[in-house]
Amino acid sequence: MARAGLTPERLTRAGAELADEAGLDAVTVSALARRFGVRPASLYAHVRGTDDLTTRIALLALEELADRAADAVAGRSGKEALAAFADAYRDYAREHPGRWAATRHPLDPQTAAASAGPRHARMTRAILRGYDVPEDESVHAVRLLGSVFNGWAGLENAGAFDHSTPTPQTSWERAVDALDVLLRHWPAPGR
Repeated sequence: MARAGLTPERLTRAGAELADEAGLDAVTVSALARRFGVRPASLYAHVRGTDDLTTRIALLALEELADRAADAVAGRSGKEALAAFADAYRDYAREHPGRWAATRHPLDPQTAAASAGPRHARMTRAILRGYDVPEDESVHAVRLLGSVFNGWAGLENAGAFDHSTPTPQTSWERAVDALDVLLRHWPAPGR
């Protein structure tokens, strides 16, 4: 019998909070059971295991991040949209490091297709249309932006920018400026 008050949604939110506090690797069914003061077996009525819990946190994070990014870029285009989109990713990663880490969790193709992941790609492609990046080149540009945003967040969250000047904020702004220039002058294939 399922313990009153425990639901997959409540467990997912608690797991996301634990991930942000202690890191994604700290999120296990046992750790979550301790948090609720129940035996791990009590949670298996709601989640299939740690991998299922991590997948649920990833889906939650992708949804939260897509909502945040959509709000940030609404009504904007060009560099303004790019900067708002980039800042939404960076801010989310800094505010929710465990959830952000969960967005890197591998999803099976069916789960990925039903997730907010495609919303992220559509938003990125919409930003690219403001730069006239050719449609057949958009996958490359989407991958580039994702790599920069996620790589930056990973390095920044790990403290890699804490020991030198200028400030990470200054370098971040320069990186977004550089991406803007690159997207405005997207190279033709074969160069």
